Order: sequence, then structure tokens, then C-alpha cells
Amino acid sequence: MDKKVLDHDVPTEEPVTFHFLAKFYPENAEEELVQEITQHLFFLQVKKQILDEKIYCPPEASVLLASYAVQAKYGDYDPNVHKRGFLAQEELLPKRVINLYQMTPEMWEERITAWYAEHRGRARDEAEMEYLKIAQDLEMYGVNYFAIRNKKGTELLLGVDALGLHIYDPDNRLTPKISFPWNEIRNISYSDKEFTIKPLDKKIDVFKFNSSKLRVNKLILQLCIGNHDLFMRRRKADSLEVQQMKAQAREEKARKQMERQRLAREKQMREEAERTRDELERRLMQLKEEATMANEALMRSEETADLLAEKAQITEEEAKLLAQKAAEAEQEMQRIKATAIRTEEEKRLMEQKVLEAEMLALKMAEESERRAKEADQLKQDLQEARESERRAKQKLLEITSKSSYTPMNSSTTALPTDLPSFNLISESLSFDFKDTDMKRLSMEIEKEKVEYMEKSKHLQEQLNELKTEIEALKLKERETALDILHNENASRGNSKHNTIKKL
Repeated sequence: MDKKVLDHDVPTEEPVTFHFLAKFYPENAEEELVQEITQHLFFLQVKKQILDEKIYCPPEASVLLASYAVQAKYGDYDPNVHKRGFLAQEELLPKRVINLYQMTPEMWEERITAWYAEHRGRARDEAEMEYLKIAQDLEMYGVNYFAIRNKKGTELLLGVDALGLHIYDPDNRLTPKISFPWNEIRNISYSDKEFTIKPLDKKIDVFKFNSSKLRVNKLILQLCIGNHDLFMRRRKADSLEVQQMKAQAREEKARKQMERQRLAREKQMREEAERTRDELERRLMQLKEEATMANEALMRSEETADLLAEKAQITEEEAKLLAQKAAEAEQEMQRIKATAIRTEEEKRLMEQKVLEAEMLALKMAEESERRAKEADQLKQDLQEARESERRAKQKLLEITSKSSYTPMNSSTTALPTDLPSFNLISESLSFDFKDTDMKRLSMEIEKEKVEYMEKSKHLQEQLNELKTEIEALKLKERETALDILHNENASRGNSKHNTIKKL
């Protein structure tokens, strides 16, 4: 850090572009990346390396990582805001993955969004950490590759990472042929272009190889020194400075968690208030509709009652008129009977007229009786209509009394939205812990282990489901050598950690 930038081996043309990147990768990002800004910058670095295909990532894991990247950038999924096509301009998947399947950008977006919606409630730092926890299990994560030759002249690759040194075939950067963990290496040194690795077990042969340039040997040695130092430091108690940093980070994390919980409660209260308001508005509209229907029913009842009253009056007048005519016919019959009929012809004619008058009087009486019954029936219908009118008025009064309420006043708070040689013999250290501290630590580790195993199982099931879903759309002829190697490792059940453990 004391060396001037332009004293380094950099291009002389201007402008000069610099990429400030992490040189040493953490074994466990969640434990070692204490400050949030460090975590964010490291997330951006790993994400770019995956998109640039410097770190191999299988297709199904690429989709899951993309969903966490979207959560970190856009926050919680909202279907009203994040509509179809909102990821059209985003670079989320490696080009190798996109070219491997017969899938449109819309189909990729649909699968990314489906997982994105499941991450609701995760803050940006939480989504970025989930991304790193998945990325750190990829085979090429944190490995620096160098072209070397062994004593026989065979071309190989040397990989340097946080766990140790690994020897690869040039065509297979996923599975190392030989691995040297840092705790099993006694000494590393170089002379000119020849590099020597001496294992801690003296029964194991010394491994020698040649690099292309002396400068490359210096870089390899620097990486070895730094990674070995961090490897040993991780297995010792944290320094006072690191402990203070972690304590501050825990306090800040707890404060942010409380703030997020407070905002979540306020958001929930606001949503509940809005739901209550909508329900009251809906109920008010329903009461208004019921009142309108009751008013219409009342008006119809009043109109029907008026019509029935008018018809009853007309029928009653007709009945009176018929009764009057019947009386007149009776009088005429009596007069005819009293009149003397002198001749037989007149008598016969008079008898015929009397018979006709009697029949007419009988018909008049029947018609008068029928009209009277009809008038009685109309009076009864009138009474029923008035009773219906009374009930409609009473229902209208009940609805009116229900619709009178006091508006809800809800106040919601606005959401704030270089040494040529060195020895690596580890020192023996001893630490004294109280039994209670050890028990508590063991319980916490066991609990975290169980939670991690359950989460890993669920995550693996999701990845397998997506892999099965898109397998039918894969173009086999576009598979790269790394794709084929990864599929072979997956079919054998090999992963990054158990491969290194077997070696």
C-alpha cells in the first residue's frame, strides 16, 4: 500500500482503468465478512466473475443466484410494480447458460421471478449474503489458476485458494488431481522458475514444478503466504480488534433488524387500516344499494295500492248501478203482473215478457253478486298492498339506521419506502474455555448445523426441480467441457468439499 500506483507494472496509455478486487477469498463469507460495505463489494466482485464465466456455475444455480441479485437490487416483489419485462435490461445469467437452452428471455425472467417472489422480507445485505453462501460452494470459487509443468514436462494447472494448493488437468478446472491442504504443507520455496512444495509428512515425496515466468513465481508465493496466514488465523481466537468489529456489526445488525421489524409492523398496520377502510366502503355501498332497492319497492307498493283502490271504487260503483237496475226490473215485473190482460194473445205476450223480465232480473242479481265479491276481493288486495307498504317503510328505516356510522380516523406514519522461502510449521496454541461457554457454543453450533442442513436440503430440492424442468429445452451440442464435467461430478455425487476431503 506504500508503493505508488504508477510504480506498478501498469499500461502507460491513458486513461488507465483499475479494478480494486479482493485478493484473498473467505472460507465462510458469513463469518468473515464483518462490515456490510465489505460484504456488498465482495458480492459485486463474485457476481461479475460468475457472469463473466470466470467461476463456473451450473444453470439451475445461476437462476437461483439471479433471483437473490434481483432481491438485493429491487427489494420485495410487488406484482403491481415488477411487471413482465422489468428484467429485460438486466444482466443476470452467464451467456453460456442462455445459449445452452431453447428458452426466450421471457421464459428465463418467469423462472427468476418465481424464485424472486419467495425471497420476500429479505433486506439487501441478507439477499447478498445468501448469494455468497451459494457461490462459495462452487468448485472454481476463489481459485487462482497458473499454468505449470512438472518434472516430466507435462502441462498442468496450479490452483491456489483459501484451503490449500491443488493440481488440475488443463481440461478440467473443476476436480483437482492432487490437493495439499495448508495444514499439511511444511515449506514452499522457489528458485528461478522452479517451485517446490514440501509436505509436512516427510514420507510423501516433494512436489516440484516449473512456471513460465519468475514474476509468476513471486505472485504464487505471495498468494501462498497470504492464504496460509489467513488459514491459520481462522483457526485461532479472534483478535481484540476483530472481536470489537464483530460486536459492532452484531449491534448494527440488531438495530437494523429492529428497524425493519418496526417498519414491517407499521406497514402491516397501514395495510390493515386500508383493508378496514375498503371493507367499510364496500359495506356502505351495499347499504346504499339496499336502501335504493327498498325505496323502489316502496314506490312500487304505493303505485299498486293506488291502482287497487281506484279499481275497487269503480267496481263498487258498478255494483250499485247493477243493483239499481235490478230493482227497476223488479218493479217493472210487478207492474206487468198487476196489469190486466184481456185477450189470450196479450196474456201470452205478457207472460213471455214476464218470463223475460224474470230471467233478466235473475241475471242482474247474479251480476250484482259477482261484482260485490270482486269489490270485496279488491278491498282485501288493497289491505295487503298497504301492509307491504308498511313493511317496506320499516325496512327502509332499519337500513337508514345501519348506514349511520362514525368514520374511522386512522393515522398512519409515512414509511420512510516478496521472500524466496519461508517455513509454514504451525505453532501449537492452547485456549482455556469455561465448561459453560463450551456447552453454550456447542449448542449454538449444533442448532446452526441443523438449520443449515434443513435449509440446504430444501435448496437442493428446489435446484433439482428447476434442473428437471428446463432439461427438456437443453441443446446438448452447445454443452461446454465444464458443463459435461459438472454433470459427471453431479451424477457421481461429487461436490467441492467431499472431493477435496477424498483427495
